[in-house]
Amino acid sequence: MDLTSRHWLAPLAAALDAAPEPVDAFFRDDDGGWEDDRLLRLLDRFGELGLPLDVAVIPQALSPAVAVELRRRVDARPELVGVHQHGFAHVNHEVEARKQEFGPARSLDEQRADMAAGRARLAELLGDAVEPIFTPPWNRCTADTAAAARELGFEVLSREARAPRFALDGLRELPVSLDWFAKRDGARLTLTELGELAADRVRSGAPLGVMLHHAVMDDGELAAAGELLDVLAGHERVRRWRLLALARALPGP
Repeated sequence: MDLTSRHWLAPLAAALDAAPEPVDAFFRDDDGGWEDDRLLRLLDRFGELGLPLDVAVIPQALSPAVAVELRRRVDARPELVGVHQHGFAHVNHEVEARKQEFGPARSLDEQRADMAAGRARLAELLGDAVEPIFTPPWNRCTADTAAAARELGFEVLSREARAPRFALDGLRELPVSLDWFAKRDGARLTLTELGELAADRVRSGAPLGVMLHHAVMDDGELAAAGELLDVLAGHERVRRWRLLALARALPGP
């Protein structure tokens, strides 16, 4: 990626300047439990900017040592750091369909069992720091997943904005809308295309949910993403939220 200029963010800055109402934004980082050093580096960057970050944690991947560090950070700055459940083991169970851990190849009972087991493991490692949010791996799941999540007491399902909503009473949905690693026709978006997409999201009036994947973010990726974060941290029209607080503030389900 070309990191020599921030011109790619000009459309976003213009959209924010022109927004008739404050723009709600939140930030979700997936795959907690993988590449721990990169996760902590990303959390440090968010802390420096005073930006909130919600970490979607893979129950089977989280080590006790990293759990202690995550809990320490949540306790120290709960307004900036949140943790919630990201599937169970982040493994694909589909043979022909797109990758899914909670997809059509699995029954409601199978999905519920994995979801409950993951929730129990996170409770053991992180205690009451875990928030009642469920993010399925690859941002894909079925109506059975939503039903199981509601049955188990999850308040929020977070996927991505293109996914059709399930509209279940008692289960709010707050999707991400800007994927840092988004692709179009199989090719990753350029910085310029990402800037234009971010501006489109702002102009839509819906919350801007930014999705990151620390495990595949080297120093160059972190620097480039940092340019986006700088804009969202510094613009007066942006209201920065933790995921659960924003979900509760918006009209349900």
